[in-house]
Order: sequence, then C-alpha cells, then structure tokens
Amino acid sequence: MKKIDLHMHSTASDGTFPPAVIVEMAAAAGLAAAALTDHDTTDGIDEFMAAGRAHPEMLTIPGIEISTLFDGREVHIVGLFIDHHNPGLIKFIERIQGERHDRNLKLVEKLGLAGYSVSLEEVEAISGGKIIGRPHFAQVIKEKYGFNTLQDVFENCLKRGTPGFHPRVLPQPAEAINAIHAAGGVTIWAHPVYRHQNERSWLRRVLRKLAPEGLDAVEAYYSKFDASQTKVVIELAKEFNLALAGGSDFHGENSPGVTPGDGFGGLEVPENLLPPLLEIAKKYILKPSDTSNQELKEE
Repeated sequence: MKKIDLHMHSTASDGTFPPAVIVEMAAAAGLAAAALTDHDTTDGIDEFMAAGRAHPEMLTIPGIEISTLFDGREVHIVGLFIDHHNPGLIKFIERIQGERHDRNLKLVEKLGLAGYSVSLEEVEAISGGKIIGRPHFAQVIKEKYGFNTLQDVFENCLKRGTPGFHPRVLPQPAEAINAIHAAGGVTIWAHPVYRHQNERSWLRRVLRKLAPEGLDAVEAYYSKFDASQTKVVIELAKEFNLALAGGSDFHGENSPGVTPGDGFGGLEVPENLLPPLLEIAKKYILKPSDTSNQELKEE
C-alpha cells in the first residue's frame, strides 16, 4: 500500500520550499496523494496544483491550516479539497491575516524591549510570502544574536512565558469549520495531542464540542506521535464517528528529520485513509460554476 501526506507547508507560509518543489518531492517519494496546507493562506495552491498536473499518478489536494482557540489552547483545523478562490473563505482568511499582522507588530515591540532589535522589514525579507510567523522571527534572531538553533530562540524569546511572546487573536473552531465547509472542504483537527498528560480526556473534551459543530476527521498519524498517541486518537475518532487523516507537517528546513510522507521513526500514513475522506468531500462539493477544485475521484 502506498503512503499519503495530507499536511505540508511551503514558502507561502512558514515552509522553506516552494509549492512546486514540494510536489516534486512528494512524487519522488512515491506518494499516492499530497496536500498543501499552509497556515492561514491559500497563496501557494495555484502553483501546487499546476505542478501536480505533471504527476497524474499522485492526487494533489488543495488545503489550508487555520489556527483557532479552544479553552485557552490552540486547535489547528486543516481543510482539504477546498475551493481556494471561494469569496467567503478569502474574506475569513483576510481577517485572520490582519490579526496576525497586529500580533507581529507587538512581537517587534516586545522583542525590542527584551533587547532583541528586529524590524518587521527584516522578517518580511526572509519570509518568502505574506504570512509572517514566529519561525520567521526566530530565523532573524538566530542570525543576529548568535543562537545555535531556532528551538533555542523559541525557548528564550518566543514561546509562551518568554519576554517576546504575544498571543494572537484567534477565531473559534466552529468559525473555521464553517468557512472550510462553505468552500467545499473537509475539516480535520490537526495534531490533536502533543502532551503526554491527560491526552485522552483533552481529546474527548474537545471532540464533544467540535463533532456536533461539523468536524469531519482527526489527524491520527503525525510525525511527532508515538504508537500510543496514534492509538488514542483512533479510539476517540471511532467513539465520535469521525474519519482519520495524517500527515508529516513538513516545513522543509524548518522541520529537521521530516520529509514529505515521512517523519521521526518512519511515519506511515496509509493510502486507505483517503477513500473515506473523499466520500465525505462529496457532501461539500460546490456547483461547477462556484468552484475551482480539482475534480474528486477515487482510483
């Protein structure tokens, strides 16, 4: 059985490879399907889908990853098979991007007060796209102030509790779910667990809220998951009648040890997860005049 990868990032957000290069890497890895899911933007999708036409053996999927807030913690909602030109989705994304920009101005201010002089122009120059995130700030700080790794920058300057941290204003998960559905997409809760304490209770608490609000699937296969975490997600997905998904969360050089379709310890996202997601997608397919989606088909 071939592998798939339904969670990857390009230079359109905080990855280091252009969308077309990711397509070539995914095809070289022999993937049956690959999705581009940049943070809060669809800017790379046209390039990604155009490059995918040279590889008819691999399904290329237009997607997005939207950060939301639930009970004080970030919950990331991935949308797959979206119409990335949908006016409602574009308007929603523009709102999120505006709030991200406001946060970035605060980061510049707080980092300066902490002794790290960083201008927004410096960060924009290395971003490669209009979506500016903390990894871009970390790259600038690493070079200017001699940190050994990007993780060191986060630990000292950018993560919650450090002098340079400033939270983003984030939408509620239901807003992201509704916007993705309105654009013809399937909704997935990405990397739903990342701690080793009370993971099952956290999953159940969130799914009790999000499943009735229209969540379609959960990401059970993920680069940083161990076997026990995958098992917990699969069990809770079954309990809440949700489909399964998976992906590498590839960010290029910003995700060492992760490549399209592969991750720490040999990530295996099985191809047989795809048909149920395609079946769900049929519920949200827009009229031909309203969508530029790649035609959904099962092989």
